[in-house]
Amino acid sequence: MAAPTKVLMLHGHSQNASIFSKRLGALRKSMGKDIEMVFIDGPIVLLPVDLNGASSAASLAALGASEANATLSDPSTMPRAWWKTNPEKTIAHGLEESILLLRDILQRDRYDGVFGFSQGAAMAALLAALLEQPHSYPPFLVDGEAPHPPFKFCVAVSGFKAPGSPSADIFGTSYSTPTLHVLGRNDVIVIEERSKGLLDLSQNKRLEEHDGGHFVPSKANWREFIRNYLTNPLGAIPSPEPRNIIQPTSDD
Repeated sequence: MAAPTKVLMLHGHSQNASIFSKRLGALRKSMGKDIEMVFIDGPIVLLPVDLNGASSAASLAALGASEANATLSDPSTMPRAWWKTNPEKTIAHGLEESILLLRDILQRDRYDGVFGFSQGAAMAALLAALLEQPHSYPPFLVDGEAPHPPFKFCVAVSGFKAPGSPSADIFGTSYSTPTLHVLGRNDVIVIEERSKGLLDLSQNKRLEEHDGGHFVPSKANWREFIRNYLTNPLGAIPSPEPRNIIQPTSDD
């Protein structure tokens, strides 16, 4: 029996592994035994002061983290991040720490691909690019080599390009890991201009859109589509939305 497809799951800003796993409950259950999703915590714990007034239930819900509570000590509700940014969103404080955490995780096990939402999608694409060019960020190396082979695929839901350095050095002009970009037409958190920055770097991409906002679509048609994509990312899988057009797999 073939081993299940193993996917590294990266949560969004103000979420954590537990919250993201619960939010994707229907999607997880639809994966069956053929796909294993491994959810991990970002290393940065967010305190109320970090949320800049976004600690209200409505604001956290908009970020897909309505269960988060920065005032409690319960790890399952503690909001986390992969980095903290400045108001201009030009610097990613703590990104280096997240890269080293992911290096250690990748060194211990093997994953077929990575799936991220929002800030986690930015991190997923960055990690995919880094595994292609591991020497672009020397601290990522283990004994001078990459800790893990390049991913077979990347899924970026509501993704954008991580700001600042070392992101610019890692991506260079483009990256080539097959990447499924999923965007919400009514997403007001990651607007089209920000998502385009990551799309433009993605050399081997497929773009699918849904009519919703800032979340991972989980209706039956999307669950089936995502399951099929994770199983066969290079396959000619029909779009989950009839009006979507399957994008070419290369910009060549």
